[in-house]
Amino acid sequence: MSEEYILQMKNISKRFPGVKALDNVSFNLKRQSVHTIVGENGAGKSTLMKILSGMYTPDEGEILINGKNVTISNPKESIQNGISMIYQELNPIPEMTIAENLFMGREYTNGPVLDKRRMLKESKKMLEECGVYLNPNTKMYRLSVAEKQLVEIVKAIFYNSQIVVMDEPTSAITQKEVENLFRIIEKLLKDGKSVIYITHKMDEIFKICDDATVLRDGQLIGSKPVAELDTQKIISMMVGRELSNHLFTKLDAEIGEVALEVKNLTVKGKFENISFNVRKGEVLGVAGLMGAGRSEVMETIFGLRKADSGEIYIHGKKINVKSPKDAIKNKVAFITEDRKLLGLNLKASVKDNISLVNLANCCVCGNVLHLKKIRDTADAQITALRIKTPSRDQIVNNLSGGNQQKVVLAKWLLCEPDILILDEPTRGIDVGAKAEIYRLISAMAQQGKTIIMISSELPEIIGMSDRVIVLHEGELTGELNRGEFDQEKIMTYAAGSNS
Repeated sequence: MSEEYILQMKNISKRFPGVKALDNVSFNLKRQSVHTIVGENGAGKSTLMKILSGMYTPDEGEILINGKNVTISNPKESIQNGISMIYQELNPIPEMTIAENLFMGREYTNGPVLDKRRMLKESKKMLEECGVYLNPNTKMYRLSVAEKQLVEIVKAIFYNSQIVVMDEPTSAITQKEVENLFRIIEKLLKDGKSVIYITHKMDEIFKICDDATVLRDGQLIGSKPVAELDTQKIISMMVGRELSNHLFTKLDAEIGEVALEVKNLTVKGKFENISFNVRKGEVLGVAGLMGAGRSEVMETIFGLRKADSGEIYIHGKKINVKSPKDAIKNKVAFITEDRKLLGLNLKASVKDNISLVNLANCCVCGNVLHLKKIRDTADAQITALRIKTPSRDQIVNNLSGGNQQKVVLAKWLLCEPDILILDEPTRGIDVGAKAEIYRLISAMAQQGKTIIMISSELPEIIGMSDRVIVLHEGELTGELNRGEFDQEKIMTYAAGSNS
């Protein structure tokens, strides 16, 4: 054993029905370092970490912590061995408060009774130490995806672990929260802890990571100090081929007439007097910090929320959207930020999820499903979007996060929408898949479709949009055309200044 390493995972293999998720993978984590694990969706990153967290047991291999061989059969044993994990897929208990979620399994008691006052007090302190200003009495279901992510980060950090595993911790949070997270990581290192950091964001790797391990198709491609790598080298290792330096495929598209116009749209307590339009062939980026109201505006347009006032026009005709059914009837599709809660039936197959919104077109003789058409349609989408799945009959919950997102995309694209709203479309998706989605967005714009894209990643907003609107605390604070794009300008508007 080298004193250099706090954790060694040796020759780890794991099989699932139809797929070998990990094949003889080894991984070493240095003390007081940040080590990133990168790879395309389905490469085996999350599987390796789920073995470390006790959610899976390896078929072969061994785990050493501080040089000693350990057995980790369940999450409790992982925590007992000084490991805490922030999962990409969030699983809080929605009916419980933030404080109750933070102290789950380690509750304070006063005799046989829960000491709720103490837990509230400690929760407030924990949140504030991490720069998270939420009321610990708030129930989890009332939080946005980003706020839930922040609570999970706080929870993992305060387990007082030697090793903190972060699986896509910035996938749902904005730049301001990302910078705060990096400060927290620096503090963890000073306190003698080590961090395993899984991300698809190249800039984060070079900003905070010391070492990088690349996996591809369940196999170890290599581990190197980050100082010896650059973006192109990492991408080449991940995908086994050279990718263009131009990640954002922005094809020229003819900008046509106004397809969607929103006038003075208001939902009290969420946003007020929002007005904008978007044209055929145009990609409209929607930027803003957490709590700006971006998702809420789009949810209202799609009928998931009821507007208190305001008007919505599609192709010049005023429409009354009472439910998503009304929006779909008007050829509007909405790919939501939270794919697990709102985008998928996790217990159903890939095939059934893809056909879900398009069943009317897969029927014969009225209401009889044409099963061959459903199968053929699913196979075509699996091929077109390169969804990595053993078969069309695989249960969606067994796919990686990025491939789940592709299934959501496939489902809505089958409706052939005229207006497509994308809320964080590349969240948790690897760099190769991102490039595919960007090409798809550009191709749809060239076909004359209208695209609205919410994103917390400024390079994505700038790289893909024809025009950007910026929201701050429920108000529209700025609008920029492509020739005016500038990260500082967008952040200034996002912070509430329109000067």
